[in-house]
Amino acid sequence: MNWDDTAPSAAENTADDTAMGAQDRLVGADADGEDSAVEAALRPKDLEEFVGQERVREQLDLVLRAARARGATADHVLLSGAPGLGKTTLSMIIAAEMGAPIRITSGPAIQHAGDLAAILSSLQEGEVLFLDEIHRMSRPAEEMLYMAMEDFRVDVIVGKGPGATAIPLELPPFTLVGATTRAGLLPPPLRDRFGFTGHMEFYAPAELERVIHRSAGLLDVDIETEGAAEIAGRSRGTPRIANRLLRRVRDYAQVKADGVITRETASQALAVYEVDGRGLDRLDRAVLTALLKLFGGGPVGLSTLAVAVGEERETVEEVAEPFLVREGLLARTPRGRIATPAAWAHMGLVPPQQQTGGNGQQGLFGP
Repeated sequence: MNWDDTAPSAAENTADDTAMGAQDRLVGADADGEDSAVEAALRPKDLEEFVGQERVREQLDLVLRAARARGATADHVLLSGAPGLGKTTLSMIIAAEMGAPIRITSGPAIQHAGDLAAILSSLQEGEVLFLDEIHRMSRPAEEMLYMAMEDFRVDVIVGKGPGATAIPLELPPFTLVGATTRAGLLPPPLRDRFGFTGHMEFYAPAELERVIHRSAGLLDVDIETEGAAEIAGRSRGTPRIANRLLRRVRDYAQVKADGVITRETASQALAVYEVDGRGLDRLDRAVLTALLKLFGGGPVGLSTLAVAVGEERETVEEVAEPFLVREGLLARTPRGRIATPAAWAHMGLVPPQQQTGGNGQQGLFGP
């Protein structure tokens, strides 16, 4: 295989821009620099300590125990799910459970087959390679990964044209842990080479309360059960967001209260940070407000909606819409975005009694 240069696609660049625009959201699941450092300190170190994801945890425990009993390298593992649910944490736990070092990289960082070959050739036997956002890896590198996963070998192409020669390079047995937020974008040949696939689900409020109590203990924060429940209810089913909200409520409690996080303190703190009782932030409410007040609940096109809230089209689609759809507040239809009855109720507005003109804009000019 030739190590051809492959430039990042326009879609990848757009994804990078959208991710960068989402990082300053308190309820965004993408971690920034400060959050990454703090999250590392809060991460559980083994499966026993890991909260939630019971089915994935049980299945993964069997895979790792069997590999240790055989004295073999664990099968390759694919973890899929939304950001912030614990895929990186589980990869580190896999390495710890197997007593192996871990190498961490990401799909966007591997844009040439040579980048991947350099990483693979430097792995130690039994080492865990964590490849985040694996679906964004370049095609040449992806094809090289097929042989590396299956035969622990890569072919290095030396020269070009008729005189090119393939030199096989043997690799030590290793475990690849791939993480993706879009499992559907993985080609079947790559998906099929993983021995275990686990899908990460959003957390229930009770599970998030356990996460918050554990993190509060590590941060030496006094928190009441009702305070943890208040934070958990606004955390969008995501542990990373729960930990971030906990730290912001801690700051408020230390400055404005007696340092103890109660339900009232948590509610007041999150009101300051514009996170409402359902977990919606300023951007979420701006989208709903525009949809309801300007367009009578829709349907309205995505580009029009984005202009109305002063955001990029991709930001509305990738950052705000997934949670609004999951919460049943917004629906995507062939004609455009529409608000559900739950959206009207949540925003404290009364839906129009009858539709006129079929364009969803009857609220603009009266009945």
